[in-house]
Amino acid sequence: MAFTPRTAIVTGSDSGIGRSTAVALAASGMDVGITWNTDEQGAKETAEEVRSHGQRAFTARLDTTDLPGCGRVIDQLVRELGSLDVFVNNAGAGDGKPFLDLDYETWMQTLDTNLNGAFVCLQHAARTMVDAGQEGRLIAVTSVHETQPGWARPPTRRPSTDWAG
Repeated sequence: MAFTPRTAIVTGSDSGIGRSTAVALAASGMDVGITWNTDEQGAKETAEEVRSHGQRAFTARLDTTDLPGCGRVIDQLVRELGSLDVFVNNAGAGDGKPFLDLDYETWMQTLDTNLNGAFVCLQHAARTMVDAGQEGRLIAVTSVHETQPGWARPPTRRPSTDWAG
């Protein structure tokens, strides 16, 4: 039997790659859950684009640094959609600081945003698909930093090491 997805969630779909992905999925016939962190208006605009393709759209605020909370957001969107066939983890952020200027708190926020939060969201999506007993797709969007490292600039000052122990 061919995989025929009907529903998707795209994190970080208030702009850029996430918005384009959500709209493309809607154009292919899927209802879409849309998440945003700071740009609610952008999420509303994405939802309108999804609806312009005749598909349903649901929006929710997702803060991937709130690890327990981000799983609940995915579960909420699944309930609104009625199922989940495709999950696209696109939410992410970069601090833009050179490596030697990076403080520990910012490092941990970046890890929670891009790694730990992604893990929780992907796991909730995967559990939903397994519990439904049907095929699904998990997609994780990564960054450009494999080819454009942020640490290549010369440091602006000697870093603080008080957190290093």
